[in-house]
Amino acid sequence: MRTRDFSRAPAQARAGAMFIGGTRYANPLVLLRLAPAWFRMVRDMRRMSGYCWHTVYWQFPLTLGTIAFFTDRDAMLRFARTRHHRRLMVWLTDGTRNATAGFIRLYSAAPDGYSNGAWRAESPEMGHIATFTPLGAETTGPAVRR
Repeated sequence: MRTRDFSRAPAQARAGAMFIGGTRYANPLVLLRLAPAWFRMVRDMRRMSGYCWHTVYWQFPLTLGTIAFFTDRDAMLRFARTRHHRRLMVWLTDGTRNATAGFIRLYSAAPDGYSNGAWRAESPEMGHIATFTPLGAETTGPAVRR
């Protein structure tokens, strides 16, 4: 059901800001050298006010990435200023010795969304929406046909 209340949803649904980043590492040995600093950085991130949840993804052959959720953009940007994050970014961008490519994207959540069942704050019932969310040029969305 459409909602603005995600209070009963998982942490990542309550987040207001999302980070996604990926780094293509120069070789497998670099990943081993990265591990201690990366674990320290994740430990700090988890302890920070505003942290909600994160996961890591792998893309063949040597890309490792993170998707992280924060309560708001300021919490996300405060994490970027932490000592361990800064040191890791300097290490990664020191020429192409450690990494050959990387990206970071920052997203903000719209206030509206959808939740259902036990994650729905308004009611624990499962249910369908009657109309699709309108596209940019529409004033109302078309009916959902079952």
